[in-house]
Amino acid sequence: MIAESGHYALVLAFGLALVQSTVPLLGARWREYSLMNVARSTAVAQLMFCAASFAALVALHVSSDFSVVNVFENSHSMKPLIYKITGVWGNHEGSMLLWVSILALFGGLVAIFGNNLPTSLRAYVLAVQAWIASAFYLFILTTSNPFLRIANPPIEGQDLNPVLQDIGLAVHPPMLYLGYVGFSISFSFAIAALLEGRIDAAWARWVRPWTLVAWIFLTAGIAMGSYWAYYELGWGGWWFWDPVENASLMPWLAGTALLHSLVVMEKRNALKVWTILLSILAFSLSLLGTFLVRSGVLTSVHAFANDPRRGVFILLILCIFIGGSLSLYVLRASSLKQGGLFAPISREGALVLNNLLLTTACATVFVGTLYPLALEVMTGEKISVGAPFFNLTFGPLFIPLLVALPFGPLLAWKRGDLLGAAQRLMAAGIAAFIVLAVVWAWTLGGSTFAPLAIGLAVFVIAGAVIDIVERIGLLRLPPGIAFQRARGLPRSAWGTMFAHAGVGIALIGIVCETSWNSENIRTMRTGDVTSIAGYQLKLESLTPHQGPNYRETVAKFSVLVGGQVIADMTPSKRNFTTRSATTTEAALLSRGASQLYISLGDIGNDGTIAVRIYHKPLVLLIWFGPVLMAFGGLLSLSDRRLRVGAPKPAKSVRGLQAAE
Repeated sequence: MIAESGHYALVLAFGLALVQSTVPLLGARWREYSLMNVARSTAVAQLMFCAASFAALVALHVSSDFSVVNVFENSHSMKPLIYKITGVWGNHEGSMLLWVSILALFGGLVAIFGNNLPTSLRAYVLAVQAWIASAFYLFILTTSNPFLRIANPPIEGQDLNPVLQDIGLAVHPPMLYLGYVGFSISFSFAIAALLEGRIDAAWARWVRPWTLVAWIFLTAGIAMGSYWAYYELGWGGWWFWDPVENASLMPWLAGTALLHSLVVMEKRNALKVWTILLSILAFSLSLLGTFLVRSGVLTSVHAFANDPRRGVFILLILCIFIGGSLSLYVLRASSLKQGGLFAPISREGALVLNNLLLTTACATVFVGTLYPLALEVMTGEKISVGAPFFNLTFGPLFIPLLVALPFGPLLAWKRGDLLGAAQRLMAAGIAAFIVLAVVWAWTLGGSTFAPLAIGLAVFVIAGAVIDIVERIGLLRLPPGIAFQRARGLPRSAWGTMFAHAGVGIALIGIVCETSWNSENIRTMRTGDVTSIAGYQLKLESLTPHQGPNYRETVAKFSVLVGGQVIADMTPSKRNFTTRSATTTEAALLSRGASQLYISLGDIGNDGTIAVRIYHKPLVLLIWFGPVLMAFGGLLSLSDRRLRVGAPKPAKSVRGLQAAE
């Protein structure tokens, strides 16, 4: 009965989405206030039914109802409760239900908190949001129904993919989807602006918080996915330029460019056409990622589906929304009035440069990801585009971006003083040069580019701090006055500082881990000792252990420094009999921002075991940087200007505004 109720709730949500996608549009066309307001009630009701459907699927997994195909194929009665819940979206059908639930959530939030929006604009936005939802409801109901029954239910399930039985599944996909789907609001606002033919600084103020929310979640989701792959796959790597990893990076790059473009539009009422295009591209790239994961065109650890029907359906959705939106953009963009002018050397100019470099980097990743697929379709030839291509093309684009990053906040709007900004960044340049010289001397004979990259990262971090120091007058005013000015500084300014500093911190982690990591691969038996980066590791024991739905061999290592034991590390090798699969559970020991990393290989018949040991200097900075960037986004989101939003129209003009 739960499965049928969940399916019925999903059908009702689909019906409400169809109503929401048509009636408000007619109301906006006929200037009928009551019809436009239908969008709000249907969006909230759609959210309730979709949430009920998702809750039903969770209940089926928790109760281990193996009469449902989705539960049978992805669960096991002995699986821990947390993995029963996360297993709901650890498969194609459940993850698509999560995807559309988040889509309904964003639509419901716009309906609930969009009181300050003009009625016609809100009607258009929620209608476009319902178009997207309707397409995916139809996709789920026709090709990916999570509530299908089995005529003769089995006693036990087939269990979840062992790689997914990790706490990372509870965090990474929901955050990633909140980022992916969050850009649908920016997309809906863009289409609404094209349909109305009206866009201004107030529009940017309305769109910016939603874009910022999506960007925050996508930043955190990508970082969490990177860390999950780092410790779960046992390879010791944190980014593999996997096509599906690239599919999450592309909307992040476009979304970052969109955020900066929205700032220019809000402040100077400029870059209107470009901002609309970025709003469309950010969500279009999110849809592309959905297609890559679920169409079966890729072989990836991320790929869920391998069904041509599903691939064709998603490709059709992709063509309709991307092709339709870009066609509408071509037809209507010329009617949008351009805003204020600005000099090339200005804060607007710096943000435009930022946009150009980010979108070029996004285009580079796009070509490197899709070119092998296009070549295979046209010629049948299979090629692989991997890290060497991306490192040689993507990396150099970020060098000028990082150099320009500290200058932007120090330049004035409309017309800036480049020489003055350079003088104020003198301290950052000196700090970068000192660090560069120290690192170069310390690593004499090593990589030439690593010290330069670290110096550049320090320049970015110091430049972000100097912007705040200049604003509050820390070095030229009494401390009390500087403190008061710091308290009165907009939170968005603090958010910018943390976000920019996070970029530099992540770069330091990337360079140190890539350039100076140590690796020791060997076969060991109980009592053997090996060394790496000043640490001695002794294999104390190999112990079998029975888990809830697996058997594992746990290795105990003592970690010694100078003959003294400082910690124990216990990597393991797990065997899931139901799935006939084996996973490696790496052991991590953090020492400051650096880590020791141990993963196990095959166990020999003679009692030996293959061991892979890494020392990764400052590797944790790779993820601390994005966390700091997301924190900066949260600070910006809490800025009063974004919480208040655009001014509410006076009561006397609301009726006229509704009729426009």
